[in-house]
Amino acid sequence: MACDNIVRSVAKLKAKCGETDPFALCSLLGIPVCCSPMGKGKDAIKGFFVKSNRIKVITVNSDLPYMIQRIITAHELGHAMLHADSGMHAFHELALFDESSRCEKEANLFASELLISDDDFFGALDDGQSFSQAASSLNVPAEFLDFKARLMKEKGYELGDSPITANSKFLKSMTVPDYYEYGC
Repeated sequence: MACDNIVRSVAKLKAKCGETDPFALCSLLGIPVCCSPMGKGKDAIKGFFVKSNRIKVITVNSDLPYMIQRIITAHELGHAMLHADSGMHAFHELALFDESSRCEKEANLFASELLISDDDFFGALDDGQSFSQAASSLNVPAEFLDFKARLMKEKGYELGDSPITANSKFLKSMTVPDYYEYGC
């Protein structure tokens, strides 16, 4: 899926629901968000999306800090909006398909577009903060700021290169102490 389709999908969702909070959006869309303890270690499941018999459900690790649960929910909502009809029915830890990396990248792009407005993106970076400080002020990991920067370039903004290059599975490998490093 092209970046412009992801941007349009998020814009359409925001316009339809008048909301940017992923928990509120899930509620408005009738997608239950179940919070369940799944551990804090590197191998702990952060969250997943499942669609079965036309019913969409997001499960989020309740052992994570609230700000990270919010990011995971936005990411999984990206799967629900972008990939629910792709034939893949479970994501994240159940990466059985070659296209899982593409789907993870798209879900990260979706979540970054949902959680970081264009104005907030430029405001955080224009304040003379480092990339990591800007991400922290926006309550997102620096990798999410990199995904947002990629979308901003696709929108036609001229930006320098990001000091980091996030991979599609960065959320999976992060541990709880890493989250606190980012100020979340």
